[in-house]
Amino acid sequence: MKPRIAVLGCGYWGSNHIRTLKSLGALHAVSDVNAARAEGFSAEHEVPAVAPGELFLRDDVDAIVMALPPQFHAENAIRAVEAGKDVLVEKPIALTVADAERSVEAARRNGRVFMVGHVLRFHPAFEQLKQLIDAGELGEVKYIHSHRLGLGKFHTENDALWDLAPHDLSMILAITGSPPVEVRGEGAALLDHLSDFAHLHMRFPGGLHSHLFASRLNPYRERRLTVVGTRAMAVFDDVEPWPRKLAVYRHAVWQDSGQWAFTANEPSYVPVTEGMPLTRELEHFIDCIRTRAEPRTDGKEAIEVLRILTAGTVGHD
Repeated sequence: MKPRIAVLGCGYWGSNHIRTLKSLGALHAVSDVNAARAEGFSAEHEVPAVAPGELFLRDDVDAIVMALPPQFHAENAIRAVEAGKDVLVEKPIALTVADAERSVEAARRNGRVFMVGHVLRFHPAFEQLKQLIDAGELGEVKYIHSHRLGLGKFHTENDALWDLAPHDLSMILAITGSPPVEVRGEGAALLDHLSDFAHLHMRFPGGLHSHLFASRLNPYRERRLTVVGTRAMAVFDDVEPWPRKLAVYRHAVWQDSGQWAFTANEPSYVPVTEGMPLTRELEHFIDCIRTRAEPRTDGKEAIEVLRILTAGTVGHD
C-alpha cells in the first residue's frame, strides 16, 4: 500500500505536487485556505478537499506535503509531526534558523520523516555530476559557481536570494559535504525593499571557494552550475536540451619555463537518463515513508541552507 499523502497549499508549486502525487497513486487529499481553490483540485483529481484546520486530525492521512508561503511552514510542520504525520516541506522551510530548528527537532522527537523540497538534488543531470565528482573524474574540486537568473517570480516575503538560492545551495552543500566557514553576501533592491539581485561568496574547509548569483530581473534565463576541479571542469546547464545538460571540459593548465600555458578542449557531453526531478523527489519521499530512512534532503541540510541565507542577507542594500 502506498502512503496516503495530502498537499497543503494549492498554489503554483503545490499544484505540481498534486498532479505528480496523483500520477504516482499517492494523492489522498488537498487543502488550502482558499476553499474554492481546493475544491477545484478536489473535483479535478477526485480526492477530498479538507480544511487546513482539519487536515492534521485525519486518521486517513499518513503524510503532508507543504507548499505554503515560507512564514507558515514552521508552525504547520510542527503541528503535522506532532499529529503523527510525515512531512515534505517546500523551501525555504522557515524564515529563521530558530524556527527551522524547532521544526526539525519536533520531527525527530516524534519519530517522523522530515524532508525538504530541494528538488534539483533529484535532477538526473545533477545526480550524474555528483557521481563524476565522487569518482574523482574532476580531481579535487577547487571552485563552484552557480547562476540562477530570469525574469519574474516576485514575492511579498521572499527576495531573490531566499527564493532562488536554496536550490543551488543544496547542490553546493551536497558537493562540498560540509557547510562554509565564511559567507559574504550583497544585493540590490530595485522594485521595493526586497533584493532583486543577490551575490553570495562562500569559503569552505580545505580552501574550496564558491560563488552564487541569483536574479529575478534578468533579460535572459540561466540555470547553470559549474564545478572546477584540478583534472577537469563540469557544467550542469538545465536550460540546455537533455543531450547537452551535463558537459565535461578536460582543459589542461601547466607551467612552462615560468609561464602559464593551457589547452582548451571541446566539451564532452555525459549521457543523462531523462526524468522529472519532482517525480523522483516524491518517489524518494514515498520510499522514506515506507522504509523510515533518512531523506537525502533532510532537515539538517535545510538548516545549513538557512544559515547561509541568513549570513548572506547581512550585506543587502
